[in-house]
Amino acid sequence: MTVFNSLTSRLLILTLFLTLFSCDVLNSSLEDLDVDELTEAEVIEGLKEALVVGTDTSTNVLGSVNGYLQDEAVKILLPEEAQPIFDNMEKLGLTSIIQPLIDQTVESMNRAAEESAALDSTKVIFKDAITDMTIADGWAILNGADTSATTYLKDKTYTRLLSNFSAIISPVLNKPIISGIDLSTEELYSKLVSTYNTGVEVYNLTQLLNPANQLDQVQTGTLADHATGKALDGLFLKVSEEEKSIRKDPWARVTDILEKVFGSLDD
Repeated sequence: MTVFNSLTSRLLILTLFLTLFSCDVLNSSLEDLDVDELTEAEVIEGLKEALVVGTDTSTNVLGSVNGYLQDEAVKILLPEEAQPIFDNMEKLGLTSIIQPLIDQTVESMNRAAEESAALDSTKVIFKDAITDMTIADGWAILNGADTSATTYLKDKTYTRLLSNFSAIISPVLNKPIISGIDLSTEELYSKLVSTYNTGVEVYNLTQLLNPANQLDQVQTGTLADHATGKALDGLFLKVSEEEKSIRKDPWARVTDILEKVFGSLDD
Protein backbone atom coordinates (compact mmCIF):
# COMPACT_ATOMS: atom_id res chain seq x y z
CA MET A 1 0.00 0.00 0.00
CA THR A 2 1.37 3.39 -0.93
CA VAL A 3 1.77 6.23 1.51
CA PHE A 4 -1.06 8.05 -0.27
CA ASN A 5 -3.48 5.13 0.05
CA SER A 6 -2.55 4.66 3.71
CA LEU A 7 -3.20 8.33 4.42
CA THR A 8 -6.50 8.21 2.55
CA SER A 9 -7.65 5.19 4.53
CA ARG A 10 -6.83 6.89 7.80
CA LEU A 11 -8.73 10.01 6.75
CA LEU A 12 -11.77 7.93 5.82
CA ILE A 13 -11.67 6.16 9.18
CA LEU A 14 -11.31 9.48 11.01
CA THR A 15 -14.21 10.99 9.01
CA LEU A 16 -16.42 7.96 9.73
CA PHE A 17 -15.56 8.17 13.45
CA LEU A 18 -16.37 11.87 13.62
CA THR A 19 -19.61 11.33 11.73
CA LEU A 20 -20.75 8.57 14.07
CA PHE A 21 -19.68 10.59 17.12
CA SER A 22 -21.61 13.65 15.88
CA CYS A 23 -24.73 11.54 15.33
CA ASP A 24 -24.48 10.17 18.86
CA VAL A 25 -24.16 13.67 20.28
CA LEU A 26 -27.08 14.89 18.19
CA ASN A 27 -29.29 11.98 19.19
CA SER A 28 -28.34 12.51 22.83
CA SER A 29 -29.24 16.19 22.56
CA LEU A 30 -32.62 15.39 21.04
CA GLU A 31 -33.29 12.91 23.81
CA ASP A 32 -32.43 15.57 26.38
CA LEU A 33 -34.94 17.91 24.77
CA ASP A 34 -37.75 15.34 25.09
CA VAL A 35 -39.13 16.56 21.78
CA ASP A 36 -41.36 13.55 21.28
CA GLU A 37 -42.16 12.87 24.92
CA LEU A 38 -45.41 14.83 25.09
CA THR A 39 -48.24 14.85 22.60
CA GLU A 40 -50.66 17.75 22.35
CA ALA A 41 -53.38 15.53 23.77
CA GLU A 42 -51.23 14.69 26.79
CA VAL A 43 -50.43 18.34 27.46
CA ILE A 44 -54.10 19.26 27.46
CA GLU A 45 -55.05 16.24 29.55
CA GLY A 46 -52.34 16.99 32.10
CA LEU A 47 -53.22 20.66 32.41
CA LYS A 48 -56.93 19.93 32.74
CA GLU A 49 -56.13 17.36 35.40
CA ALA A 50 -53.98 19.90 37.26
CA LEU A 51 -56.77 22.47 37.23
CA VAL A 52 -59.37 19.94 38.35
CA VAL A 53 -57.12 18.86 41.24
CA GLY A 54 -56.29 22.47 42.13
CA THR A 55 -59.85 23.79 42.04
CA ASP A 56 -61.38 20.77 43.78
CA THR A 57 -58.82 20.95 46.57
CA SER A 58 -59.24 24.70 46.97
CA THR A 59 -63.02 24.68 47.04
CA ASN A 60 -63.10 21.73 49.43
CA VAL A 61 -60.68 23.41 51.83
CA LEU A 62 -62.27 26.87 51.72
CA GLY A 63 -65.79 25.47 51.66
CA SER A 64 -65.30 23.66 54.95
CA VAL A 65 -66.09 25.17 58.36
CA ASN A 66 -63.39 27.74 59.20
CA GLY A 67 -61.91 27.37 55.70
CA TYR A 68 -61.72 31.15 55.40
CA LEU A 69 -62.10 32.23 59.01
CA GLN A 70 -59.07 30.41 60.43
CA ASP A 71 -56.71 30.84 57.47
CA GLU A 72 -54.91 34.15 57.87
CA ALA A 73 -53.92 34.18 54.19
CA VAL A 74 -57.55 34.37 53.03
CA LYS A 75 -59.52 35.50 56.09
CA ILE A 76 -61.88 38.33 55.17
CA LEU A 77 -61.45 41.39 57.38
CA LEU A 78 -63.34 44.68 57.50
CA PRO A 79 -62.98 47.03 54.51
CA GLU A 80 -59.83 49.13 54.40
CA GLU A 81 -61.82 52.32 55.05
CA ALA A 82 -62.72 50.93 58.47
CA GLN A 83 -59.07 50.96 59.60
CA PRO A 84 -59.52 54.17 61.69
CA ILE A 85 -61.90 52.20 63.92
CA PHE A 86 -59.08 49.84 64.88
CA ASP A 87 -56.63 52.71 65.25
CA ASN A 88 -58.80 54.88 67.50
CA MET A 89 -61.37 52.79 69.38
CA GLU A 90 -59.11 52.50 72.43
CA LYS A 91 -58.52 56.24 72.42
CA LEU A 92 -62.27 56.77 72.31
CA GLY A 93 -62.90 54.28 75.10
CA LEU A 94 -65.09 52.16 72.83
CA THR A 95 -63.09 48.92 72.59
CA SER A 96 -65.38 46.88 74.81
CA ILE A 97 -68.40 47.97 72.76
CA ILE A 98 -66.94 47.84 69.26
CA GLN A 99 -64.72 44.75 69.38
CA PRO A 100 -67.64 42.28 69.75
CA LEU A 101 -69.34 43.95 66.77
CA ILE A 102 -66.16 43.59 64.72
CA ASP A 103 -65.75 39.93 65.65
CA GLN A 104 -69.35 39.10 64.75
CA THR A 105 -69.17 40.98 61.45
CA VAL A 106 -65.92 39.30 60.41
CA GLU A 107 -67.19 35.84 61.32
CA SER A 108 -70.39 36.35 59.35
CA MET A 109 -68.52 37.48 56.22
CA ASN A 110 -66.24 34.47 56.36
CA ARG A 111 -69.09 32.04 56.95
CA ALA A 112 -70.83 33.43 53.86
CA ALA A 113 -67.64 32.97 51.84
CA GLU A 114 -67.29 29.38 53.05
CA GLU A 115 -70.86 28.67 52.02
CA SER A 116 -70.18 30.10 48.54
CA ALA A 117 -66.98 28.10 48.00
CA ALA A 118 -68.81 24.89 48.94
CA LEU A 119 -71.48 25.31 46.24
CA ASP A 120 -71.61 22.66 43.51
CA SER A 121 -72.20 25.50 41.05
CA THR A 122 -68.78 26.94 41.91
CA LYS A 123 -67.13 23.69 40.81
CA VAL A 124 -69.29 23.57 37.67
CA ILE A 125 -68.10 27.05 36.65
CA PHE A 126 -64.49 25.95 37.02
CA LYS A 127 -65.02 22.71 35.11
CA ASP A 128 -66.74 24.53 32.21
CA ALA A 129 -63.64 26.70 31.77
CA ILE A 130 -61.33 23.70 32.06
CA THR A 131 -63.31 21.78 29.43
CA ASP A 132 -63.02 24.68 26.99
CA MET A 133 -59.19 24.80 27.12
CA THR A 134 -57.62 24.78 23.64
CA ILE A 135 -54.30 23.32 22.48
CA ALA A 136 -52.88 26.84 22.16
CA ASP A 137 -54.01 27.61 25.72
CA GLY A 138 -52.34 24.42 26.92
CA TRP A 139 -48.90 25.04 25.47
CA ALA A 140 -48.94 28.67 26.65
CA ILE A 141 -49.86 27.57 30.18
CA LEU A 142 -47.34 24.72 30.29
CA ASN A 143 -44.45 26.98 29.30
CA GLY A 144 -45.68 30.03 31.22
CA ALA A 145 -45.20 31.33 34.74
CA ASP A 146 -45.84 29.31 37.91
CA THR A 147 -49.45 30.56 38.02
CA SER A 148 -50.28 30.65 34.30
CA ALA A 149 -53.06 28.07 34.69
CA THR A 150 -54.62 30.07 37.52
CA THR A 151 -54.46 33.24 35.45
CA TYR A 152 -56.18 31.43 32.56
CA LEU A 153 -58.85 30.14 34.91
CA LYS A 154 -59.44 33.54 36.50
CA ASP A 155 -59.86 35.18 33.10
CA LYS A 156 -62.42 32.57 32.08
CA THR A 157 -64.44 32.32 35.29
CA TYR A 158 -64.24 35.52 37.33
CA THR A 159 -67.44 37.17 36.08
CA ARG A 160 -69.54 34.05 36.59
CA LEU A 161 -68.00 33.34 39.99
CA LEU A 162 -68.59 36.94 41.08
CA SER A 163 -72.28 36.54 40.34
CA ASN A 164 -72.33 33.09 41.93
CA PHE A 165 -70.68 34.19 45.17
CA SER A 166 -72.69 37.40 45.37
CA ALA A 167 -75.93 35.43 45.10
CA ILE A 168 -74.98 33.68 48.37
CA ILE A 169 -72.97 36.29 50.25
CA SER A 170 -75.35 39.23 49.85
CA PRO A 171 -78.44 37.39 51.19
CA VAL A 172 -76.43 35.89 54.05
CA LEU A 173 -75.18 39.31 55.10
CA ASN A 174 -78.72 40.72 54.91
CA LYS A 175 -80.50 38.08 56.97
CA PRO A 176 -80.80 38.09 60.79
CA ILE A 177 -77.68 36.59 62.32
CA ILE A 178 -79.19 35.77 65.71
CA SER A 179 -82.46 33.89 65.99
CA GLY A 180 -85.26 36.14 67.25
CA ILE A 181 -83.27 39.35 66.73
CA ASP A 182 -83.97 41.34 63.57
CA LEU A 183 -80.38 42.41 62.97
CA SER A 184 -78.36 41.42 59.89
CA THR A 185 -74.62 41.56 59.42
CA GLU A 186 -74.99 44.60 57.17
CA GLU A 187 -77.00 46.32 59.92
CA LEU A 188 -74.49 45.18 62.51
CA TYR A 189 -71.71 46.78 60.51
CA SER A 190 -73.75 49.97 60.14
CA LYS A 191 -74.23 49.97 63.92
CA LEU A 192 -70.49 49.48 64.38
CA VAL A 193 -69.67 52.45 62.14
CA SER A 194 -72.39 54.58 63.72
CA THR A 195 -71.12 53.82 67.23
CA TYR A 196 -67.62 54.77 66.21
CA ASN A 197 -68.71 57.97 64.48
CA THR A 198 -70.72 59.03 67.54
CA GLY A 199 -67.63 58.48 69.64
CA VAL A 200 -65.64 60.63 67.22
CA GLU A 201 -68.19 63.45 67.53
CA VAL A 202 -67.90 63.44 71.30
CA TYR A 203 -64.12 63.24 71.19
CA ASN A 204 -63.85 66.09 68.69
CA LEU A 205 -65.85 68.34 71.02
CA THR A 206 -63.11 67.88 73.58
CA GLN A 207 -60.55 68.93 70.98
CA LEU A 208 -62.13 72.18 69.78
CA LEU A 209 -59.05 74.08 70.82
CA ASN A 210 -56.79 71.51 69.14
CA PRO A 211 -58.19 70.98 65.63
CA ALA A 212 -55.14 68.97 64.58
CA ASN A 213 -56.09 66.30 67.12
CA GLN A 214 -59.60 65.84 65.84
CA LEU A 215 -60.54 62.59 64.12
CA ASP A 216 -62.37 61.92 60.86
CA GLN A 217 -65.52 59.87 60.81
CA VAL A 218 -65.67 56.66 58.80
CA GLN A 219 -67.54 56.66 55.50
CA THR A 220 -68.20 53.20 54.13
CA GLY A 221 -70.55 51.27 51.88
CA THR A 222 -72.13 47.83 52.15
CA LEU A 223 -70.20 44.73 53.09
CA ALA A 224 -71.47 42.44 50.34
CA ASP A 225 -69.29 43.73 47.48
CA HIS A 226 -66.24 43.84 49.73
CA ALA A 227 -66.79 40.32 51.07
CA THR A 228 -67.48 38.86 47.63
CA GLY A 229 -64.32 40.34 46.12
CA LYS A 230 -62.16 39.18 49.02
CA ALA A 231 -63.71 35.70 48.92
CA LEU A 232 -62.72 35.33 45.27
CA ASP A 233 -59.24 36.71 45.94
CA GLY A 234 -58.81 33.99 48.55
CA LEU A 235 -60.13 31.28 46.26
CA PHE A 236 -57.74 32.11 43.43
CA LEU A 237 -54.86 32.42 45.89
CA LYS A 238 -55.49 28.83 46.98
CA VAL A 239 -55.76 27.64 43.36
CA SER A 240 -52.42 29.33 42.56
CA GLU A 241 -50.79 27.63 45.54
CA GLU A 242 -52.02 24.27 44.29
CA GLU A 243 -50.68 25.00 40.81
CA LYS A 244 -47.25 25.98 42.14
CA SER A 245 -47.15 22.81 44.21
CA ILE A 246 -47.96 20.58 41.21
CA ARG A 247 -45.34 22.34 39.09
CA LYS A 248 -42.56 22.09 41.67
CA ASP A 249 -43.29 19.17 43.96
CA PRO A 250 -43.35 15.64 42.48
CA TRP A 251 -45.32 14.44 45.51
CA ALA A 252 -48.17 16.78 44.55
CA ARG A 253 -48.53 15.11 41.15
CA VAL A 254 -51.10 12.61 42.25
CA THR A 255 -51.75 11.00 38.85
CA ASP A 256 -49.50 9.56 36.12
CA ILE A 257 -50.47 12.23 33.59
CA LEU A 258 -49.59 15.01 36.04
CA GLU A 259 -46.18 13.44 36.59
CA LYS A 260 -45.57 13.03 32.87
CA VAL A 261 -46.61 16.54 31.87
CA PHE A 262 -45.14 18.53 34.75
CA GLY A 263 -42.19 16.22 35.18
CA SER A 264 -41.14 17.31 31.70
CA LEU A 265 -40.50 20.77 33.14
CA ASP A 266 -38.17 19.54 35.88
CA ASP A 267 -34.51 20.41 35.54
